[in-house]
Amino acid sequence: MGRRLTMDDTIAGIYADGWSRIVATMIRFTGGDWDLAEECAQDAFAQALRVWPADGVPDQPLAWLTTVARRRALDRIRRAGVEREKLREVAMEPVPPPYAGDADIPDERLELMFTCCHPALNVEAQVALTLRSVAGMSTAEIARAFLVPEKTLGQRLFRAKQRIRQAGIPFRVPPGHLLPERLSAVLHVLYLLFNEGWSGREQLSVEAIRIGRTLTVLMPDEPEALGLLALMLLQDARREARTGVDGELLTLEEQDRSRWDRRRIDEGAALVERALRRGRAGAFQLQAAIAACHATAPSMDETDWPQIVGLYDVLRTVAPGPVVELNRAVAVAMASGPEAGLALVDTIDGLDGYHLLHATRAELLVRAGRADEAAKSLSRAVDLAPTEAERRLLTERSAASRRTGPRTGPLSGPPPAG
Repeated sequence: MGRRLTMDDTIAGIYADGWSRIVATMIRFTGGDWDLAEECAQDAFAQALRVWPADGVPDQPLAWLTTVARRRALDRIRRAGVEREKLREVAMEPVPPPYAGDADIPDERLELMFTCCHPALNVEAQVALTLRSVAGMSTAEIARAFLVPEKTLGQRLFRAKQRIRQAGIPFRVPPGHLLPERLSAVLHVLYLLFNEGWSGREQLSVEAIRIGRTLTVLMPDEPEALGLLALMLLQDARREARTGVDGELLTLEEQDRSRWDRRRIDEGAALVERALRRGRAGAFQLQAAIAACHATAPSMDETDWPQIVGLYDVLRTVAPGPVVELNRAVAVAMASGPEAGLALVDTIDGLDGYHLLHATRAELLVRAGRADEAAKSLSRAVDLAPTEAERRLLTERSAASRRTGPRTGPLSGPPPAG
């Protein structure tokens, strides 16, 4: 056995690194039974939590976890009365084979992503299934990313797995010429992985950027892959400046720009230019261009808000949606005043359960000198905020506004995470 544990950090790191590998192996081992593969992987980590604090972390933790998952699968297969031939076949393998590499895809997590994103499933199902299988995100976490109730998301996952079984969809990597038809779903997965990490699970953001780099090598002529990598780098460049000395969240206006990672900003800005030169502007490229406007501006006051509004005007035609409209409203407010932004916010449908809609409305009402009206929106935003840090930010921002008057900066900030 290896070194003794600092348990939470160690297992969290192994989970982030190994979940998708174990699930991929178990999906193959169980003949494509996604539910069984995930359950066995979960059981393996649960046993690690029980055993490792006393015994220490094994020298090869992923092999240990995979072996435990395999035993769980064999037990389940026996109890389910699966035909003897299959049971003999799987029992003969002492350890499941490693996840096979593919010449076209030099990364096993990326292989699993493309495998999950089968065109027989609708895009939402592809994304949800991949987040579950690749990142090990819970149903509740994925539902929050989709802005839907947990029950609704659970039903979508169930139907996706049923579809895979009923249609006999194979668990394998597609040949290179079929990869582009699955690219959109894979990009959305990376986008949501990054945002989940931005909200607290930093390792997911690190992993999303790493896979994004691999994807741009694999598909160098796809401008949206370049755009997404640029967007993630530009956002991640601000990570260290997002929190204050006491761990409180800081808005874009409050951040010390000298703490932003200039190398990441330069790399992200260069990727945006490289992508846009291809003349096929897509949603991720446009969002990256917006993020670049923020990241390269010397200050909030010197940000080119009219240019950002113009980019949102294009974005809303390429990828219309309520979150795009909300961010555009913030940019309009900065360019033309809070009342202009409020007029747009009040026309947005479909975001009543989204805390940043109410937080943005409260901020603009305060800036417009309508503090009494802002209180109701702020209360709603605090109730809906998904993390304690965001609840504190909203509460403290409200108190500061009452003491000192309207602020000048947007609460929601640039996409995707503020």
